[in-house]
Formats: sequence, structure tokens, C-alpha cells
Amino acid sequence: MELTNFSLIYPNEKSKQEHLEGICVPDIDMYTLQELGLLEIFDLKSATLSDYFTTDIEVMKYRMGIFRDMMDNPAISETFNKVIPIVQDITELRRLESDSGDADDYLSSITEIELYISCIDILNSGLSQVKDNVKSQAFKILTQRITELAESEYYAELNRKLSELTRRVREIKSVTVGVNLDSQLRPTGAGVLAVNSEAFKSGDALDKILRLNFKDDEYTCIASLVPFSKKQSENQKIAMSNAFNSAISDVYRSSLRSWKKIVQSYVLENTDFLIELMPEIEFVVKGAALMSELSQRGFDLCTPTFAELDERKFEAVELYNPVVAMKLPKGEDIVGNDISFSKEDALIYILTGPNRGGKSVITCAIGIGVAMMQLGLFFPAKSVCVSPADAIYTHFPTGADDTIDKGRLGEECARLVEIFDNVTRYSLVLLDESLSSTGSYEGSYIASEVIAGLAIVGCRALFATHLHELASEIDRINEVSKAKNGSYIDTLVAGIDEGKRSFKIVRAKPDGKSYARDIADRYGLTFDKIIDKIDKQ
Repeated sequence: MELTNFSLIYPNEKSKQEHLEGICVPDIDMYTLQELGLLEIFDLKSATLSDYFTTDIEVMKYRMGIFRDMMDNPAISETFNKVIPIVQDITELRRLESDSGDADDYLSSITEIELYISCIDILNSGLSQVKDNVKSQAFKILTQRITELAESEYYAELNRKLSELTRRVREIKSVTVGVNLDSQLRPTGAGVLAVNSEAFKSGDALDKILRLNFKDDEYTCIASLVPFSKKQSENQKIAMSNAFNSAISDVYRSSLRSWKKIVQSYVLENTDFLIELMPEIEFVVKGAALMSELSQRGFDLCTPTFAELDERKFEAVELYNPVVAMKLPKGEDIVGNDISFSKEDALIYILTGPNRGGKSVITCAIGIGVAMMQLGLFFPAKSVCVSPADAIYTHFPTGADDTIDKGRLGEECARLVEIFDNVTRYSLVLLDESLSSTGSYEGSYIASEVIAGLAIVGCRALFATHLHELASEIDRINEVSKAKNGSYIDTLVAGIDEGKRSFKIVRAKPDGKSYARDIADRYGLTFDKIIDKIDKQ
């Protein structure tokens, strides 16, 4: 069974090739991933996270099968984690060989074969434990292929020959060196006369006394070579070491040459497969680790019900932010929210509410949920029906003070223009406290124009904002949108329950006064508290 085109994240060669050609690849850049907090979770070494997003529903389903097997069988991740550093060593060994330009470094070949055999042994041992439990086609193929490799005659022969050669190489304790001298005793040439399984003796008087043997023999040194003195430079040591390694490699060249074809046609082909699979292994291990941690903490993860791209649907029950959930103390719960976008109802929402009321958290949760799904991971909600997005665009605070700053406002507007240059009706746009760098009047005016523009585009969008005046413009913006056959806009509110933040998001008209009362009460600036302070003076 050949594994040349095998993939853990693409169901067939066609879907993989289409992805490489940019087909079914959403626009989700590093800026967005950073703002959503996903780069911190997926700290990938072999590739960038943006390489793995897809809009192909069949690819997502294929990956979810992989992740289900990994979550149900922790031995798979344990096995992959053992293999990753070994494959990295193989990759580094090849890089060093390439840099040195020595294609016939037979001792390095032995090391690569040892590493390859370690990989196959680890994979065979780990995957054999789960071969009867896995349900995904990918792991069924992989376990079968690894079993075939480990039980093949080639593999047995490779092990036998490697054991023999390794024993011979590892048993080398010393080499006998011959040096030709000219008439003035200057070296004219040097070479290895023999390799020995015994180390030479120093030949000094103390060594002879300790051995109680005063007889000279072929392993007794009569004089040390100067290059191995304490004053030897690092370059001299490296040069001498390389010379001996090259000589030893030459000694075994004839032994290794006889089975070089096996190394080239069998080992190299299969190590190539492992090296090429390495980024995918790292990705699925990180994804499975995230979901296993969430699951162990009791947070919901669901298999999405997929809607077609054109439906532009998002109906989530008990959606939560997994990045926030991962940072909570173990045992602490997180508030989930029901969020719904649909072209029959509303595709765009303006979310208002008190500071620290959960606006930013739910805004990110929507983006993270869609991103996780389009990586092939399960959705952080109790249930969800969702259409993939052809892009996720975010516009979050830059961290500057919320003061009038023409430079920052210009930067915010430039970013919004960039979004409008690329957004389509199938995109997801998330705006969090955008235009907060300017005054309330100016901010509300520009925000209403932006919201109206997104409504005409017809994409799904959420604008979390402290600009409560914007909510009063909804009816007017909807009239403009309706005249242009745009989508409907509605409002959401981060709730206050008996004066406390509930972190529940409800579909309602905002009440700016309640937020002002909440802030005044928090800082002790209600009329009653002020009077109480005055009376106590």
C-alpha cells in the first residue's frame, strides 16, 4: 500500500491539489488570527496556521473524523508526540548533509536508518493499540500501512543489516594510523591502517604499573600526537575529527554500498513520507490537544450541521469563547450564548452594553468558532448550524488610549477601507470598539456609514460598540439598506441582571441610561451614594 499521496487533512489528491491552487481557501490572515487569539493556541513550528483553512465542507468532515479518533484514542497523540522530535532530527540530518555536500556520507546514512526504524517502531507500537478502535479512513489506512512496513521482509532485513553494521561501528574504540615521512621526517601522507575494537593504552610508566604489564604490544602508545594536546584550537579539533570520520566512513563504504539500493528505494522513500507528513501531524496534535483540554474541563464541543455558503447561516446554541475558557481556573464554568445570523432574519447586529459585560468575548467567540470549524475542529457550542465563510475580517482596538487622535482614527479608517476592498456577501466581519478613537458624534456617523455599507454587501457582521447613539440610527440605516436590497440590521445587548453583569447576550433595544447607571453605581457616583458620602463628612 503506497502512501505517496496520503494526507491526514485532505480526503483525496484532488482536494489537496485544489487547496494548493487556492481553491476553497478562505481569506483569514495573520492579523485576524492574532486578534482572535488563535496563534497563541496553535504555536506551529512546521507551517503557518493560515495554511490549513478551508471552505470545503467535505474536507472539514474528513478532518473531524481524524480529530474524533484522536480524542477517543489518546494513544494516537502520545505516539505522534514521540515521533515528532525524531522526524525533526531526520530533517536536520538531511540539512547538514546537504550543507556539507557529501552525498556519500555512509555513517550519516546509518544514523538516518536508525532514526527511521525508531519512527516505524514507535508508530507500529502506538497505532497497533488503536487499530480496532479507529473509525476514520485516514487512520485505518495509516495503521494498515505502518503494520505492513513493520512486518515486511525489507524491514526485517534492514533491521538485521543495521544491527550488524551498527555493532561494528559502535565497537570501534581506536584506529591504527600510518604516516609516511620524507627524508627530513616531515609527513607526506597519512591514512588509517586498521580499525580496532580495543582502545589504545597511553604507554606511560604509571599506566604500565597499574596494568602490571611492562610488555609492549600493538595497542600501547609510544608517543602522543601533538594535535590532541590541550592547546589545540577548535578548528584543529573539528578538522581532525572530520578526517577520522571520513576515513572510518571509507572503511565501511564497501559494506554499505552493497545495500545502498535498499536505502534509496525503501528507507528514503518512507522517510520522505514521514517528513512530508510532519506539518500535518503537528497540526492535528495541536488541534486535538486544544479540544481534549476543553472536553476534559466540561466545555461543549459539537459537530456542526453544515449549511451551504449562499445561505449565510449561523445559528449557535450556548456558544462560548474557547480562548477565555482555557484561561479559567479548572472547575470554573463559562457563560454560553445563543447567537443567530440568517438572511431571513438579520445578518448584521450592533452589540452594546456595559464595559466588561462580555461584548468583546462574544465577538471573538463567533470568529473563533467559525475559524475552528474551517480548520476541521469541532465547534465550541452545544449545537450549531453554520455556513462556511469565504473570509473572516476583524477590526479590533489597537490598544491606544480612547482619545481624539487623528493618527489613530486615520489608521482605523484605512483598515475599514481595506476590508471593503475585499469583503463579499459570504464573509464574516467582526468589529470591536471600532472608531472609539474619535468623539461620539463623529464615531457614530462613520459607524452608521460602515454598517450601511456592510448591509448592502449582505455579509454576516457584528459591531460591538460603546456608541449607543448608533442604535438610534438602526431604523434609518435599515431603510437605506432595504432600498438597495441589502440585509436587515438588528441590535443585541450585553445584559445586566439586577445590577450585575450576566454576560448574557440578548436581542433587544439598548437602554443607554441603564449602562450609565451601572457605571455610576460601580464608581460610587449615583446621587444616593454621593449624598451618603457628603453626610458622612
